[in-house]
Amino acid sequence: MSDTNNTRGQFGNRLRVLREDAGLNGKQLAELLGWAQSKVSRIETGKQTASAEDVKAWVETLKAPPEVLANLLADLRTVRFEYAACRRQLRAGTAPRQRASIGLEATATTVRAFETAMIPGLLQTPDYAHRVFANLASLHHTPNDADEGVRARLRRQEALYDHRKSFRFLLTEAALRYRPGPAVILLGQLDRLIVLSDLETIELAVLPFEAQLPTPLSHGFWIFDDQLVLVETLNAELALRDDEVAFYVRIFETLWELGAHGDKAKGLIGRAISELRNETT
Repeated sequence: MSDTNNTRGQFGNRLRVLREDAGLNGKQLAELLGWAQSKVSRIETGKQTASAEDVKAWVETLKAPPEVLANLLADLRTVRFEYAACRRQLRAGTAPRQRASIGLEATATTVRAFETAMIPGLLQTPDYAHRVFANLASLHHTPNDADEGVRARLRRQEALYDHRKSFRFLLTEAALRYRPGPAVILLGQLDRLIVLSDLETIELAVLPFEAQLPTPLSHGFWIFDDQLVLVETLNAELALRDDEVAFYVRIFETLWELGAHGDKAKGLIGRAISELRNETT
């Protein structure tokens, strides 16, 4: 059995244990969910990868605690990614990957995000996101479903308006200037960034060019509730836990202190906007 199939099997086994603890057999659970019994069997044996919606329905039907759902959705990201990686990442397009993030962000209460070269996805305008997705499709020779990917990303952004949540976004000054497309797209994105920075759920900081860095900024990362770190490389996504999480939290907080906040952050964004406007007039 491949490592990927083994990972899916382990995940399915956790769902099977939940079912057994609830005193149900596979047929009974399938009837409650309105599924074919074969689907329950395939998920539990790792022959089929559950979707976020599948896991949510499974856990809620069995009346498991909310933290069980949060942990399973976080782990599902890893399972689904490993499965996709074996067939080349993004082979099914960008939308499925965006939809996989919805459940994780919906259950998290505190999210820290650090980006080195682009605006964080949760803050992207439709035009900016569309160009990012189209570029990814071109880079990886995968289906260009940028329109669908944007719709899924906008669904993710609904979490920003949930007052039970807290988001801290840290980006480099370079991320304010790198362009996924024409200058007008970046201009609209920076205007939107200033508007979003005033949301009660959002704290925004910009790491200026002159900051004295404690470590090279080789990649961005996202931290969810101090329990999970997601790191994206050019063609992979890593899910980190335990001691690794504490390390990334420490790095984030160190960089956060070096960043410009509030009006100073808006000033750096405003400077980038002014330069773009001068360029496009």
